[in-house]
Amino acid sequence: TFGLPFNSGTIIAGLLVIGLFYFGLNYTRKHKYTNANTLVLCLLFVFIGFSSWMMLPIRANANVVINENDPSDARELLAYYNLEQYPETHLFYGPQFTEIYSGADENQPFVDDKKNYEKDYKTGKYVVINEWKNTKQNYNSEHAAILPRMWSAEHAENYMMFTGLIDFKLKPEYRSQKELVAIVNDFRTRLAQGQIDYEDYDQFLRTYGQSYLDVEKPSFLDNIMYMVQYQLGYMYWRYFMWNFAGRQNDIQGRYDQFNGNWISGIKFIDEWHIGLPQYNLPSDVRHNKARNTYYFLPLILGLIGLFFLYHKDKKRFWVLLVFFLFTGLAIQVYTNVRPFEPRERDYSVVGSFYVFALWIGFGVYAIYDALRTKLKHKLLAPLITLTCLILVPGILVANNWDDHDRSGKYTANAMARKYLQSCAPNAILFTIGDNDSFPLWYLQEIEGVRTDVKVVNTSLFQTDWYIDQMKRKAYESDPIPSQLTHDQYKYGTRDYIMRREISRDTILIKDFLNFITSEQPKTKLKFVIESQGEDPSVYPSHLLNSNYFPTRYVRIPVNKENVLKSGIVKPKDADKILPYIDMEITNSAIYKNRLLMLDILANNNWERPIYFSGGAFGDEDYVWLKDYLQLDGLCYKLVPIKTEVSEANPFDMGRVDADLMYDMVTSWEWGGSGEDIYHDTETRRNGITYRSNLARLIEQLINENKLDKAEEIADLAMEKMPVDIFGYYTLLEPYISAYYEVENPEKAQKLYMQVASKYQENLTYYSTLSIENQNNLIEEIITDIERYRSLVDVLIVYGDKDFALQETRKFNDYLSLFDHFMGPQDFEEEPSGLSDNVSIDSLLSAPE
Repeated sequence: TFGLPFNSGTIIAGLLVIGLFYFGLNYTRKHKYTNANTLVLCLLFVFIGFSSWMMLPIRANANVVINENDPSDARELLAYYNLEQYPETHLFYGPQFTEIYSGADENQPFVDDKKNYEKDYKTGKYVVINEWKNTKQNYNSEHAAILPRMWSAEHAENYMMFTGLIDFKLKPEYRSQKELVAIVNDFRTRLAQGQIDYEDYDQFLRTYGQSYLDVEKPSFLDNIMYMVQYQLGYMYWRYFMWNFAGRQNDIQGRYDQFNGNWISGIKFIDEWHIGLPQYNLPSDVRHNKARNTYYFLPLILGLIGLFFLYHKDKKRFWVLLVFFLFTGLAIQVYTNVRPFEPRERDYSVVGSFYVFALWIGFGVYAIYDALRTKLKHKLLAPLITLTCLILVPGILVANNWDDHDRSGKYTANAMARKYLQSCAPNAILFTIGDNDSFPLWYLQEIEGVRTDVKVVNTSLFQTDWYIDQMKRKAYESDPIPSQLTHDQYKYGTRDYIMRREISRDTILIKDFLNFITSEQPKTKLKFVIESQGEDPSVYPSHLLNSNYFPTRYVRIPVNKENVLKSGIVKPKDADKILPYIDMEITNSAIYKNRLLMLDILANNNWERPIYFSGGAFGDEDYVWLKDYLQLDGLCYKLVPIKTEVSEANPFDMGRVDADLMYDMVTSWEWGGSGEDIYHDTETRRNGITYRSNLARLIEQLINENKLDKAEEIADLAMEKMPVDIFGYYTLLEPYISAYYEVENPEKAQKLYMQVASKYQENLTYYSTLSIENQNNLIEEIITDIERYRSLVDVLIVYGDKDFALQETRKFNDYLSLFDHFMGPQDFEEEPSGLSDNVSIDSLLSAPE
């Protein structure tokens, strides 16, 4: 409007704010408005505090490598502050999760979206880049409510844990259709028989709800009960008690009895609270370093201080109480937490814990104040202080030190190194989320490790600002190979490309990309809708103007010379290289991140190795190329050699180059994982990847008759991932098998005994529970029995006859603890010798 340069408005606004504060302070001081002056000072200090956030646009304008959301101007910074990249929540009035079952609002299906601006350097103005008029699907007003606590459609099945199953009925116009009536009746029958869980129920409503069913919404009372029970109870009171009573373990709770609850150490109270006996607990439970018990001592001392302050200084009491409530309960109400979050969120309410810690301090003085008139001794104050110091901070330190001590723990650093070292020079590595991206960013940014690798986070790859960054050189890594321009992927453009299959032809990937990035009318959804006889008026304009893809079959040519030159395939495997790869896009739509991954494939021409970090198993996570992978260390490399994924073992993807992977694994750093450090849940969970990948390497080494190397890798796995620490015991069965394969039955038996003892401890504990509790935990009991059974089966498969017979009898003893579920099991006292082909089932069914 005024022809001023970009960011001039920000500068003017900043000067105006400074001027207003200067005027306000001067005016209130001259006129001796003390309270008003204090108010202006308070606001000034708030502004000073928020001024630290100016670091964000400063960094963003410097185009640093790690620059999430690119808040380079006032508009983008506001979006960053408002968390616009996260789902929209409604505090006082809005939709509930059941609106996903009802579809868009009948009267107003679409509403205006937010305008998104970009700088147009040619005109010197901000321009709107997205179609915003009537482009956002409106929620169904019939499923809106006051104070909508249960709002996230992604968590529908979890909400039903609190509301109960949402009722539904067929819409009146469909009640005469026998096929639909039969489907609903069959579903209700299976529900009554206990064959339907929350996930199945949610899936049924999603499938039939929008078209055929009237689904009830949660009542206002349901929302209030959920808020009290889950948001304030489970997601605040539980965290509060972790800090001042005790914590069960470090495993995220999902409203179950085994993980994430508060405990005190007083067994009868804990049994009442959790609902399970606290005697004869398995060693994994007892030895979890985050199992902390304070016997309510911090809580009691804090409550003493709270009541003392109320009686002695009500003014300070109310100030602290408001601070306590607004940094605790109020935050949980405002953030409207969902069941269940990706991780525990206790850090969000830590401010209230600080306040309670102040009350603990007042509690010490309260005890002194109560005793000083009765016990007049000069050592009274230090004695009370010392006693309270030992009983409260002392017990907190004693319990918490081992699970808060990070000395010697470099497991995240080590895993990031393994990912980067698994990649060939100048590689492109597709990662998925935070845990397989942030440590890599740290290593490259701070320690300068493998800066030639282009790390591409596919979750962020849906945003235009991140794509722009990937198309720039970073450290020593070149930009991604890409043919798409910014205008072809900018905000609101090609976010979602629908499949409208008008051909079953296989087309080259370049032609495929050219089609879905074209602006020609025939490549738009409106054209195919009209050509198929549909009415385009029922579709919103932004959808009609979007692209579609006409076939699911895409061919990627293979440049064999580049494949060998870049080291993607070794010369010894040159004869296995295919002339092309045919891809089938099985999804009904392509999202922007997959579009950009296809863009890279189309333009790379096999000049740079492409890797996937793993951690997910969907076809689209590997760009529908799971049959063309090679496991290198922790990463899957895209190779033009077909290795079909077995239906029996869908998680074992790709081929293994045993020599290459052996050299990688034996050079790995482990960051102290085999030592006496705190192995948190993420460290233990990382063991899943390690054990699975090393087991595949061992299998390949055995297949190539390299038995010494196979045993070396198995020993390495046991050394760096001790059985007692890393859990996930079913992943150890391949290692028992491996020791038998390399003809070392002693190691196999030793490992077997370590793993079997874990199942035995669990089953022993379950056997002490009441029948009611056993019924509630029947799934866990059966799971441990079947895993134990599978473990014994390994001994039988490898013909370790005497040991197998001994352990089968022991297994039968544990099985008999649950005869009331499975019926009595009678076995021979002295079974006959085992043949090479005997199965565990034949042993279990042996007549008396």
